[in-house]
Amino acid sequence: MAGGGSKLSVFASMAANLGIAIMKFIAAFFTGSSAMLSEGIHSLVDTTNGFLLLWGMKKSKVLPDKQHPFGHGKEIYFWSFIVAIFIFALGGGVALYEGIKHLLQSHHEAVFSRKMMFWNYGVLAGSILFEGISLWIAWKEFRKLHPEGFVDALRKSKDAVSIAVIVENGAAVLGLLIALAGISLTYYFHNPVFDGWASILIGLLLSYVAFFMAKETKHLLIGESADEEEIEKVVAILKQYPQLENFGNIKTMHMGPNDIMLGANINFKDDLTIRQIEPIVKEIKEKIVQTNPDIKHIFLETDSYGQANE
Repeated sequence: MAGGGSKLSVFASMAANLGIAIMKFIAAFFTGSSAMLSEGIHSLVDTTNGFLLLWGMKKSKVLPDKQHPFGHGKEIYFWSFIVAIFIFALGGGVALYEGIKHLLQSHHEAVFSRKMMFWNYGVLAGSILFEGISLWIAWKEFRKLHPEGFVDALRKSKDAVSIAVIVENGAAVLGLLIALAGISLTYYFHNPVFDGWASILIGLLLSYVAFFMAKETKHLLIGESADEEEIEKVVAILKQYPQLENFGNIKTMHMGPNDIMLGANINFKDDLTIRQIEPIVKEIKEKIVQTNPDIKHIFLETDSYGQANE
């Protein structure tokens, strides 16, 4: 799913998450904070997800074979979908469980200790710093590939790795802020209910992130078309040829982030011979590829099929 630049953001995210997870688990052990434990699990899940994304990137580059003649580009979509499941089950599910369990417990005196609060604040400050750096790197890599507006780029992008890293890092920063608020309120009011609710909010946040990623990846996994702008470029090329009586039924599908399959029906005028048609078809294909090199599979059916939509 990813362009070459995505690997840098994945490695940066993995390194940050692994170090942060260790710090969070240490702080959770000494303080008994449910929100901190949930955040530790969150970071550990994100680290594991990084390995899955890298594995998907590697598998997606396997060359076509007899069983997979169009290549393995959709491998990255499959593993990104698995990442979404991991975030929901191990991240959101455990955080919700820990938060509810914390609310049902009577008290956690360790959370109120001034000394223990230094653990929480220190780890959270360091985590926000590292996650912020990781998010900044992922943002820079994403903007290199998608210089247009961020919202439009996120909606149109077929690069599931970049989307996953951006969304995960953004959720991580937001989760840390929720944990910071919950722990601070717990300490200020001497009431562990805030820590429990912070964990629940983190669980809901991760569940939403998982839903968003699963929804976006599902479209790509089952076969999403190229952007309308790319189809319009193909239409513009076909309109350049007066030898065509009509054309239509233009269909595209992403086989990977940078691998598009295109099919179309084109109907030549009856007075043309096969010898005249062949070089025209070849030229049309060459122009399409020049317009968008990601279109790697082109199928033009040259027969009469009734009135075409131009």
